[in-house]
Parts: sequence; C-alpha cells; structure tokens
Amino acid sequence: MDEAKITRINVLYRKSKAEGLTQQELKEQTALRQEYLEAIRGNLRGQLNNISIQEKDGSITDLGEKYGRKKGN
Repeated sequence: MDEAKITRINVLYRKSKAEGLTQQELKEQTALRQEYLEAIRGNLRGQLNNISIQEKDGSITDLGEKYGRKKGN
C-alpha cells in the first residue's frame, strides 16, 4: 500500500470526526481500510512463514511449512 492511500485514510478519519462523511466517502474509507488490513495481514504472514525454531534435539522446524505456506513454495 502506498503512502498516498495511507494519507487518504487519515484524511477521511479526521474528516469523519470533525464533520462527518458522505456515503461515497464512507465507501471509499471502508475500501481503503480493507486494503490496508489485507496488506498488513500479508506482511505478517510473510514474516511468520520465515520463522524457524530450533528444537531441543537440534532439529529445525520451519513454521511456514508446518502451519502456513504449502511445502515446496
């Protein structure tokens, strides 16, 4: 998500608190927030998929393969 969209989310938020939003602005705000949440979730999944844990026996467990992404990706 680019900086312009994040700025627009903030502008709409401030306007909603100050004077309220039109129906069109409410729809835009909802769509932008949804896009923002999808980007955050995608980034978090990407980070979690790259975590490996070393077990007590010395073996390495790749959490991305175990819980997240499919093996071989």
